[in-house]
Amino acid sequence: MKVTEKDRELLAILSENARMPTATIARRLGLSRTTVQARIERLEREGVIAGYGVRLSENYEKGLVKAHVLITIAPRALSRVTPELGAIREIRTLHSVSGSFDLIAVVAAASISELDLLIDRIGEIDGVEKTLSSIILSTRIDR
Repeated sequence: MKVTEKDRELLAILSENARMPTATIARRLGLSRTTVQARIERLEREGVIAGYGVRLSENYEKGLVKAHVLITIAPRALSRVTPELGAIREIRTLHSVSGSFDLIAVVAAASISELDLLIDRIGEIDGVEKTLSSIILSTRIDR
């Protein structure tokens, strides 16, 4: 699959606002509306665009307490632990990483007390050996 520079520009615009009218996107890209529509359809068909989602407002996000939870798991427990972590809706993303920890979860909770309970819940999963948490104070860059 070949992604051109115009495709990357189109993807950046859609990342900002996937509901932007095709005609507006076309004007911003200097392309025709039908060309933009065809590019979007091609990017969807080729799997570059896998879907569309909801982007939460800054005001809502500011009300949440977010943290990185570094997780060490027991040997050969990844296949058991991952689905259990996936069932926790407060876990926004889960990354496998190199280093002294096996996974990093980015979590969001409504309060510090809920974050505390969430971290305890993660630590109680069979196969999780230890966790280390860092609360996110502010986000400097978000793309």
